[in-house]
Amino acid sequence: MYVKGSRQPVRLRSAGLYDQTKALITLGALITLGREEECDVRGRKCRRQKAAPPPPESGVFLKNSPRGRRKSRRREEKYGDGELRGAIGSGTMHYYRYKAAEVSCFYKYLMFSYNVVFWLAGVAFIAIGIWAWSEKGVLLDLTQVTRMHGFDPVWLVLLVGGVTFILGFAGCVGALRENICLLKFFSSLIGFIFFLELTAAVLAFVFQDTLREWIRDLFLTNIKAYRDDIDLQNLIDSLQKLNHCCGASGPDDWNENLYFNCDKDNPSRERCGVPFSCCVHDPANPVVNTQCGYGIRDFKMNRSQFINDRGCVAAMEAWLPRNIYIIAGVFIGISLLQMVGIYLSRTLIVDIERVKFNM
Repeated sequence: MYVKGSRQPVRLRSAGLYDQTKALITLGALITLGREEECDVRGRKCRRQKAAPPPPESGVFLKNSPRGRRKSRRREEKYGDGELRGAIGSGTMHYYRYKAAEVSCFYKYLMFSYNVVFWLAGVAFIAIGIWAWSEKGVLLDLTQVTRMHGFDPVWLVLLVGGVTFILGFAGCVGALRENICLLKFFSSLIGFIFFLELTAAVLAFVFQDTLREWIRDLFLTNIKAYRDDIDLQNLIDSLQKLNHCCGASGPDDWNENLYFNCDKDNPSRERCGVPFSCCVHDPANPVVNTQCGYGIRDFKMNRSQFINDRGCVAAMEAWLPRNIYIIAGVFIGISLLQMVGIYLSRTLIVDIERVKFNM
């Protein structure tokens, strides 16, 4: 008879109570080790039989069985090459363990740092928008929002801040908590925004005439509401000063405004005038004359010496070709940031799914 772990045979004799007791103890020890021995107590060698292997469970399979080969092939196709470790029994039972079954700390905290900036920027934009509304008294009377006829720039600030805040929150919490749902929401939202940007750029290039008319109508609509909102007023003044223009198509567009209308019954002191942002600025005079445009359109003289005659739509069309490389660089930079966010989120999702599958 052979004892496990030794190549030296141990003979059992039938004579004597001591030898019989020793033989029974030896057989019991062999059975508890998972072996079944059929031994002849008269001294012949034992015939060793292998114990039946346990049924395959989750993560454990027979290496050479058809089911084991199929399972191994499917896992390698989905998760890459792995390795077999830990023999069980006679060496035919193996446990499959993945090489990269952990979430990368580098990608995890890079994703967190990437989104912290956007999260804080979103909070800042929202705070600025709420402060602007409080200064205008909108928070005390929310009906003012519906009474506006023009565009309120605060809406744009709040929209950008809200989207940025949601993206930053989903990215930060999804990375720290390893939450697949938040990470998928983050990557899907960025992909949708990127698709909207591409669509808008293509449509603007294809339908240039339609876009030009739409911008002109939008500008005229906001000219009518010039004095209704201080933020809109500052936006139009900044646009006209930077581009050295006046009105959508020219200074006469300001006739659409109630205060600058040339009607003889108009009691406004700004009658038949233009805002000061339309005036030609003298670099030698640092003082801004806010009344330089009063009644200027009522004069028959050459007004181009005092105000800008070019419309803002034509000025923006001339500005685009001169700054095409700057616009392209900004668009490429934003697109690269979006692509980096999508790549980091998808990498984390794959790592988290691999770890969960290996648990």
